[in-house]
Parts: sequence; structure tokens; C-alpha cells
Amino acid sequence: MYTVTVRDHMMIAHSLTGEVFGPAQRLHGATYVVDAAFSGPEPGTDGILLDIGRATDLLREVLGGLTYRNLDDEPEFAGVNTSTEVLARVVADRLAAGVVGLGPVTGLQVTLHESHVASASYARSL
Repeated sequence: MYTVTVRDHMMIAHSLTGEVFGPAQRLHGATYVVDAAFSGPEPGTDGILLDIGRATDLLREVLGGLTYRNLDDEPEFAGVNTSTEVLARVVADRLAAGVVGLGPVTGLQVTLHESHVASASYARSL
């Protein structure tokens, strides 16, 4: 299996519902380092799984739809706890929609790094 990984970051604001979140129930900001790992069993005829520049542009575009926003104000997240796990899935699903036709990619894993010691990932097939 081959994997091509690109990285960017996003900064969001949100609050979380539930006692388990303690002080994060209040509005707060988060900066995530985001890794998008695209995978497939074989590179294409050009010898690459997908163009790293196009993957970087796609990730930047997807994150641009989330960064510098208060997710509590976004209708698509109404009633949703925008935990790191949930945001990893949202980013992965948006990337999946954009990666079609960019290469022989069959899988995708998105990892959001909350800090240097904590992260959450979501993996999906394409």
C-alpha cells in the first residue's frame, strides 16, 4: 500500500456539550495541525498515487471552509458536538468528495493534532 500525506492547519472556535468536556463546554478556540494521508495499492501509470501539490491545494480548500469560524454558529453543526473525532470525519468526507479523479486513491485517513501529545483520526475508503 502506498501513502501520500500532506499537512496544513486550521483554527476554529466552538463549545462542547456535556459534563465530560469540563471547561471546554464554554466557547474556546482550537488550532489543529491536520494530516491527510491518501492511500492506494499501486501508483498510476505516471508513477504517483496523486500529485502532492493538488492534494495540498485540496486540503487547504477544505480547511478554508472551516478555519476562522465559530462552529457553534454554522448551521451544518447545529446540535453536533464538534469534537476532534467529529471534525476529523468532516474533513475526511470533504476531502473524499474532492479527490475523485486525482489518482488511484482508494483510502484516506485524516488526523487532527490537538497538541503535541494528543490527536484523533478518521479513516475511510473511497
